[in-house]
Amino acid sequence: MVKRSLMGLAVMAGLAACDSPIPVAAPSGIDLSTEAVHVKGNGPPPGPEGTCWAHDRIPAVFETETEQSLVSAEVLDADGAVVSPATYRSVAKLRMVHDNDDIWFKAPCPDLITVDFLATLQRALKARGYYTLPLTGEMDAATTEAVRTYQADHGLDSPELSLAAARQLGLSATALDQL
Repeated sequence: MVKRSLMGLAVMAGLAACDSPIPVAAPSGIDLSTEAVHVKGNGPPPGPEGTCWAHDRIPAVFETETEQSLVSAEVLDADGAVVSPATYRSVAKLRMVHDNDDIWFKAPCPDLITVDFLATLQRALKARGYYTLPLTGEMDAATTEAVRTYQADHGLDSPELSLAAARQLGLSATALDQL
């Protein structure tokens, strides 16, 4: 009886493990950032007719540098003993490491983004371990975060789906010369 119960628990644990997604490592050598175009100004770069673009803003990066500034020097008596120690204060300076930047990249056109397309996107991300919820066919917060994480792992940190990522996931046609 005990053996049968333990065997049942082992089978249930094994079945439960089948429902959990197995994260798949990002393929090496794929870099979505090569598709991105950094632009200062308004609007996407000029491109072929019918090209759809997505936009994201890379925020500015700041560092805080803290330095110690001498307020008063130490005071010594005639024998060299410290009468009062030196006092310091912290001075924080904010330094811009990188200014904000607009980034544009080719994206699937809005007329292609259907419920079926989004369900297929979720399925492709789920197969790679990036999306763990049931398929809804909606671009909800979980799907957006899965897209961002997938693309960040491939060099483009944006929640907006790029055409290059859609092609990598098998969602958009790829010309033979791009293989």
